[in-house]
Amino acid sequence: MMKLLLATLFLMVSAAVAAETRDAAAFFDDTFGDFQEELDNAKEEGKKGILIMFEMDECPFCHRMKRTVLNQADVQDYYRENFLVFSVDTEGDLEVTDFQGNVTTQKDFALKQFRVRATPVFQFIDLEGKPVNRGRFTGATGDAQEFLWLGEFVVDGHNERTSFSRYKREKRSS
Repeated sequence: MMKLLLATLFLMVSAAVAAETRDAAAFFDDTFGDFQEELDNAKEEGKKGILIMFEMDECPFCHRMKRTVLNQADVQDYYRENFLVFSVDTEGDLEVTDFQGNVTTQKDFALKQFRVRATPVFQFIDLEGKPVNRGRFTGATGDAQEFLWLGEFVVDGHNERTSFSRYKREKRSS
């Protein structure tokens, strides 16, 4: 009887864990690449701003983020509630319209406007189309919790008072 109870409990926990993940593609919003228009959409939808993930196909850290963090239901729900979220290919030749209405390519948008040289880079943009103060994170976060803290750091305005490193230390010690 005990074995049956343990087996049932294991299956219930496994199902709950599996239900908490989704396709990482669900983390990102669809876009035609007009970021000036997306800024208007973010305002209309009551978002705090826009989050751009600068990535490239061969980036192992980008793939790790998608496989272990961006596929988490709580991460997707939190970010979709507060931001419009887009992906930009740092090697891409597709045309995009930047926040000032200028047409450029994805790779020039990444390199010339945001100086992205390594990936992934997560860049928060305010509702005026400007990069958020201390709202840039380069690399993969350690886990989903750290990525949620990154969102909270910006949403709750902690970025105006401290660095993300200090904010994380405070969160871990509390």
